[in-house]
Amino acid sequence: MRHLKQKELEIASRYLFLSMAITVIRQDRKHFERGNFKIKEPYMELLGMMELEGREERKSLKYQMDTHKLQVIESGRNDSFTSFLFLAHGYEEKRNYFNPAIRKKVKTILFELMKKSLQQSQVENDSVSSDLPV
Repeated sequence: MRHLKQKELEIASRYLFLSMAITVIRQDRKHFERGNFKIKEPYMELLGMMELEGREERKSLKYQMDTHKLQVIESGRNDSFTSFLFLAHGYEEKRNYFNPAIRKKVKTILFELMKKSLQQSQVENDSVSSDLPV
């Protein structure tokens, strides 16, 4: 029996996969810092903006989860599946996710964060260039 409402499941799932995406961004930043790239700064800046964007969204989701008394806990993992326990209203609901499906969801979130960050960067660049004398 499902105890989570659809909206609660969406909030908790987004929080879960967004947290994973933030972890991937942090790992990628470390690889760029240690990597032998000619010009690192643009990539580091983009990853930094993506992380900031993700952390802001996750903070909002965490607030919503606290309001709805939701929690998500990893409960198991094997080569093919990862299990998560969703806690809400005193009930537990276990969900199993196929690991390649998790990867796909995280990848989608990374693209969303990248797009938002690039749009934000463009808006900032446009406002700076409009302030410059011609």
